[in-house]
Parts: sequence; structure tokens; C-alpha cells
Amino acid sequence: MATPSNVLSPERRLVSQISLTDPRWLAFVSAHPQAMCFHRPAWTEVISESYGNRPFVLAVLGEQGNILGGIPVLETRSLGRRRWISLPFSDTCPPLLSSGLDAGSFALALEEARLQANVRSLEVRAPLAGEENRQRCDAVLHRAALERDPELLFARFHRSQVQRNVRRAEREQTIVVRRAESRQDMTRRFYQLQVQTRHRLGMPVQPRRFFAALWSHMMESEQGFLLLAYSGRDPVAGAVFLSGTQTLTYKYGASDASSWGLRPNHLLFWSAMRAACELGYDWFDFGRSDFEDKGLRSFKAGWAAEEEPLVYTTLAERTHKAGSARGLTAARAVIRRSPTWVSRASGELFYRYAA
Repeated sequence: MATPSNVLSPERRLVSQISLTDPRWLAFVSAHPQAMCFHRPAWTEVISESYGNRPFVLAVLGEQGNILGGIPVLETRSLGRRRWISLPFSDTCPPLLSSGLDAGSFALALEEARLQANVRSLEVRAPLAGEENRQRCDAVLHRAALERDPELLFARFHRSQVQRNVRRAEREQTIVVRRAESRQDMTRRFYQLQVQTRHRLGMPVQPRRFFAALWSHMMESEQGFLLLAYSGRDPVAGAVFLSGTQTLTYKYGASDASSWGLRPNHLLFWSAMRAACELGYDWFDFGRSDFEDKGLRSFKAGWAAEEEPLVYTTLAERTHKAGSARGLTAARAVIRRSPTWVSRASGELFYRYAA
């Protein structure tokens, strides 16, 4: 029996490096039903422009040059050795495969590409078939299946944790949710809330240039949107949502803690989920939560979201070693006790190394 022209024999399943701007990759991602916002070239461009990493795509090509499968990658350097990540600052980025390529063959091809390029490690933020011994799970992901009728979705929310708070915020009419319309909404209004939030959590804040790039590459091309919750003339909360083919992903959220009694975050999420239903998305992705953050996990579960393990795979000679939780706790304590400029400055200097 003849082998179909779009199916590669095992010995020819090799990975090619192609440009992130290759129109074949854009077309492949745009048409793939499982493509998330993190697969979009625009998202990789945001990270590359902000932190100076080299972007490219590792792809298996068919005989006609068509893409059978691929992942976006950024190259970083540590102690003179190269490291590939698919993808930094992204909760999950599983390989996108067509029916002409099986998952096991793609995983083997990735490892061969890493070895040939003499790259220290390739981290894929997803499971890879046949590489279970190189996987780790440090967190969970929450996804909610959407409805075409938003009220059917609302009926699935936790009655006291979500429904009651949303209805009370709507009834009191103290908070108004608006879609951001300008770069200033992102780089000034949302950024200021982000600085407050990250400082409160004891974490460095992303550089302002990152949010400028996010606006120019994704918001302006309608590959996502920013919602701001106002109390009077002042924004008291905001959230960034990014678009995939069938999934809308919550990526960043920030708020003024003094406004929590007005429930702005509940209105933000409900506004976004209602819009996702009306726009025809199938899934709403709440993003990553660490195992120990039980409060956040409970909050997300209240929105009819199912929890699933978040598995990462690292192809390397040495196994992954977890970082020191004690050191992270101490660093967060220092930032919380310091002025907000410390959070901003540490982000400018060191955030790129948090990948």
C-alpha cells in the first residue's frame, strides 16, 4: 500500500527551524482547532521584543513543504549554553499536530533537533508522548466549558461564591466594566494596578515595555482585549484576555485591594465569560494555579471550571531540580516590605530570567 504524500516515514520525520513570521505557520495556527493564544505568532513576538530572545518555530514539514506539526520556541542563554523554551511566560503550549503526524514521532524529532543543535535543554510546557520520565507537574490549570446562552453558564456557577457576588455587584451599580480603547489604558491605568498587585504579592512586576508590546501586537489586532472596572472615574481592577481558536484565556489580572468589597473582579470575569459565550468560544481558560494556592484554586472552581494537572516536559541530559521555596518566600517578604519602586526595578532587571 502506498504511503500518503502528507505522512512522513519514521526516518524522515525531522524538525526544521522556520521563521516565526513564515505564512505557513500563521495559516497552520489560525486553522488548528486546538491552537491557544500562546501559539499565535503575535504572542511570541511580544516576549521576544520585550526580552530580546530569538524566536522561531520547530516544525515537521510534509513533502510539499506543508506543516504537519510544530511549536513556537524562544532561545535563551544561561552560562553560555543555549536553552529552548516553548514557551516562556506561557501557562501551557502543547504541540499542534495534524492527522499526518503522531505525537510520539514528533517528540522524538524534537529531541533529535535539540541534540543536533547542541542545545542544553528544550522545555515544552505540555506533556510529550513517550517522555513521561522527563515530566513534572508543579501546578494545575482550570478550564470552563462555555455555553451559547450565557445564562446557562451562569447557572453552573457556585451559588454563594460567584452568583451572589455577581448579582450584588450588578444591583449596586457601583462598578462599571469597560473595554480598553487606548494604549494608555494598558500602559498607564492597568500597569499601575499591576504594580500595586505584584507588590502586594511580593513579586517583581513585568516591565512597562512588555504591556506596550502586548497592546501593539495583540490588542490592536483584536487577538485579545483588556477590561477595566471603574468606580467613578478611577479604574480599580483590570484583566487581560487573549484569544485562541476555540479558547479565550485569562492571562493577567490586577486590582486595588481597597475596592474588593465592591466586587470588581467578579464583574470582570462575568463580563469576559459572557462575551466569550456570545463570540462562540468553546472554552474559557483561567490559567495556572500553584498547588499550594488553595484559595485561588477554589475561586476558579467556583466559575464552573474543571481542574487538571499542568504537566511540563524537559528534554535534557539532567533532570529538573525544583527551586528553593524558602528562598522564594524570603524574596517575596522583602519586596512586600519595600517601596513599590523595588518591585518595578526588580522586574526591569530580572523578570526575563523568570522564564
